[in-house]
Amino acid sequence: MTKLNQLTLITVLILGCLSVLCVSQDFDFFYFVQQWPGSYCDTQQSCCYPTTGKPAADFGIHGLWPNRNDGSYPSNCDSSKPFDQSQISDLTSSMQKNWPTLACPSGNGIKFWSHEWDKHGTCSESVLDQHGYFQAALSLKKQVNLLQILQSAGIKPNGDSYSLEDIKGAIKGATGLTPWIECNTDTSGNSQLYQVYLCVGTSGSNLIECPVFPHGKCGSNIEFPSF
Repeated sequence: MTKLNQLTLITVLILGCLSVLCVSQDFDFFYFVQQWPGSYCDTQQSCCYPTTGKPAADFGIHGLWPNRNDGSYPSNCDSSKPFDQSQISDLTSSMQKNWPTLACPSGNGIKFWSHEWDKHGTCSESVLDQHGYFQAALSLKKQVNLLQILQSAGIKPNGDSYSLEDIKGAIKGATGLTPWIECNTDTSGNSQLYQVYLCVGTSGSNLIECPVFPHGKCGSNIEFPSF
């Protein structure tokens, strides 16, 4: 084999390897994040109900976010595959119920879902296509009914304060997994239950123990506001 042919073969092999890397999985797990609408709305920024009406008083999906074991995460991985509403037409009604937007101005959810797909979903394309990505999140919410879990433990969205450890303990007792709780502050500056993170394996279907938690801190007692 001539040197020129050797170089050509090496170049082909390198390009082949790079093409595999480009489509290979670049994350180790997902964060599945649900948010309490009462806490989203009870802030200085407030909220706007969707054009489809006020959501139910239930945790809503925020996102399904690919993450790495070192705490970093990929984002905006494929601009050539933007959000396409037609691909999830059969999921729209379920998403409006379980993944509602509360951002202002009022919207129908498309802008919210588009952001989640473009920033996070495109980074899971090695495992999930667009329909599969949103279907996975909806299926996970069915697996983890946070409001029911908390209410069964006597933790109710009535404006009272509850121990952070009791909240975590109730979720762990029901799921067998340690959650991460994110708080925000209400209009008076009090810490309140905002978002609950659970971790999911790379298939997007099985809950796992979190390899790493995000940064942030809640008070030892936090409010669970009504909605």
